[in-house]
Amino acid sequence: MVEKSGGYVIHEGCDHIFFVGFLGAGKSTLARNLGRLFHRGYVDVDRMVERSVGKTVCEIFSEEGEASFRRYEARELRKLAQRKSLLVSCGGGIVEGEESCALMHRMGSIVFLDGALSDSLRQIQHPELRPDFVDEACASRLYRLRRPLYERECDLRIDIRDKTFEQVAAEAGQLLWEKGLL
Repeated sequence: MVEKSGGYVIHEGCDHIFFVGFLGAGKSTLARNLGRLFHRGYVDVDRMVERSVGKTVCEIFSEEGEASFRRYEARELRKLAQRKSLLVSCGGGIVEGEESCALMHRMGSIVFLDGALSDSLRQIQHPELRPDFVDEACASRLYRLRRPLYERECDLRIDIRDKTFEQVAAEAGQLLWEKGLL
């Protein structure tokens, strides 16, 4: 339920916006920039996991495996239930965790930043920091696996193909504002 008070939209309950998409889609940058523009908090689930566990995402994948990372990811999402109105950047594989998907749906809206694999490959500046990126063939397999999951889980989709970051941010801000989410 949404109420208007003094010209501001006030959301009741947990009303986070979760940004999902493939590697290099710009989820963190979009969450941070929209947060600044609309005066909303923003968080990055991967960074939350790293701070909580005391290891990098790559170290967790290497030492404990992906299943362990997905459990940490869900644990950090559960902590967000006590907060309001966050813009949340999610790791590219979050849609592979059933619990994480259920939590995101319960706590807010999921926005899929829908881009082409070729765009993602161009955007990835530090592939060594991506535990699930080994090479282009691996990235292609992951993209084919995850794309239907993004499509299934999303409430809203923003096509980021052939657009500048500024265009994506403007479109996202307008769409989220029109839907009463910002």
